[in-house]
Amino acid sequence: MENNYDVIVVGAGNGGLTAAATTAKAGLRTLLLEKHNIPGGCASSFRRGRFEFEPSLHELCSVGSKENPYEIYNLFEELGAKVDWHYEHNLFRVIAKGKNGYDVTLKGSVDGLCNCLDEIEPGSGPKVKAFLNLKSKVDSAINYIYAKKGHPNKLVMILKHADFMRVASHSAEEVMTALEIPQKIQNILNTYWCYLGIPTDELSGMHFLNLLYGYVKFGAAMPHYRSHELSLSIADVITKNGGEIRYNSKVTEFLYNEEGRCIGVIANGQKLYAKEIISNIIPHNVYNMSSEHVVSERSLKLANARGMGMSFVTMYIGLDCTPQELGISDYTIFIQDDPTPRRQYETMNDGGFYIVNCLNNVVKDSSPEGSCTLFVTIPMHADNLPADLQPCDYKKYKNNIAEKFITDMEKTLGISVSEHIEEISIATPATFARYLDTPGGTAYGYSLNRWDNLMSRISAEKDDFQIQGLTFCGGHHTRGDGFSSAYNTGSAAGKKIVNKLKGGM
Repeated sequence: MENNYDVIVVGAGNGGLTAAATTAKAGLRTLLLEKHNIPGGCASSFRRGRFEFEPSLHELCSVGSKENPYEIYNLFEELGAKVDWHYEHNLFRVIAKGKNGYDVTLKGSVDGLCNCLDEIEPGSGPKVKAFLNLKSKVDSAINYIYAKKGHPNKLVMILKHADFMRVASHSAEEVMTALEIPQKIQNILNTYWCYLGIPTDELSGMHFLNLLYGYVKFGAAMPHYRSHELSLSIADVITKNGGEIRYNSKVTEFLYNEEGRCIGVIANGQKLYAKEIISNIIPHNVYNMSSEHVVSERSLKLANARGMGMSFVTMYIGLDCTPQELGISDYTIFIQDDPTPRRQYETMNDGGFYIVNCLNNVVKDSSPEGSCTLFVTIPMHADNLPADLQPCDYKKYKNNIAEKFITDMEKTLGISVSEHIEEISIATPATFARYLDTPGGTAYGYSLNRWDNLMSRISAEKDDFQIQGLTFCGGHHTRGDGFSSAYNTGSAAGKKIVNKLKGGM
């Protein structure tokens, strides 16, 4: 049997796109298969009337700029993918209701953030800066671990990288408490927990530090033409370097040889073979499309033990007025019934936590002149649609949610949205399940928690994924979900295969 390709990548989400671009640019015969008619998965756009909406990207962290590049900017530059980046220089506005509530807008940059927090709670600025300064120590330890190919000297880790050991093995809140950061300041900083899908009393301190540092140091970035611009720019790299993309090509089966090595897939009834397969679809689905004998007991137990990350109800609203006329000057506004992340997580199905984005405040021409768009996101557990919800009641269910949150948003922000609505579209976990084909409609892959956190995933990757010829990438993989995480895992998967096939490994 001959291999038709060097690499087949399944799924043109963020991770699959960067994986395919990496292998194609390295000269490997690459085929990318995508079940939809456009690339990107969540990184796309759609139109309603005269408005083009952003489906999922709130803001991209760890980008940087030409003058001050960071991970994602460098990744796109390395691939040769051209993006017109726009930047938001405030971090966010957060409104916490209730007795101990607050209404705070945080500035970007380390000094800007620390000065803001010092005004709220005198003396807290230097403590927050000490937390952010741990990032360099974390990076130093990770570089050492990689240099030792995942087998560092324990004594060196204890003596030279003790701070890393503490940050990586404790929750974000435990690390902040050890640095004596006041509880109110912790709550304000920890507003970002929802971007990783797990509250900060359980989320790894190292993982949260990476996210926070990426936003504070380098600001938040948005592509000019929605996240569809990101996807198209990477797809263009694939085809320009000889790679092939087949849309409307859903993979229905993974193929294996007698030794249990993954050798190909079936898409649209056609058998396609390659030396290596990269999957950007969640392992649950891959295992369901694979012969039972090839999936190890450990892999099955791991998949069954993992919880699913969050999904969302999202409202996309096109308004016949400008942001100034509406009365919104912020790009990102978090609205909370309670200031503590754990309480927000536990009550999110009751609507106690949501996010309002106005893209026009970063990308001025993102909607027609004299108009603006709002993107309202309500996190919820992936499987928490009402169990007795009938198809005939689905529209009413969505409309009730929209009415509830628009009313609350108007009251909280002191604005009038309803009278300006020209277009509105509402997505639920059922929408994401249909589009992403993930269990429960999770947009966040597997839930990060104490036993299944970033470090444990990275250290156990070789044991957890043992099928020869099959490599995973994307939001469900080692780094958890988020656009930047998916891009990084795709790049890492692509480089691994390039090294394997061209490096003689």
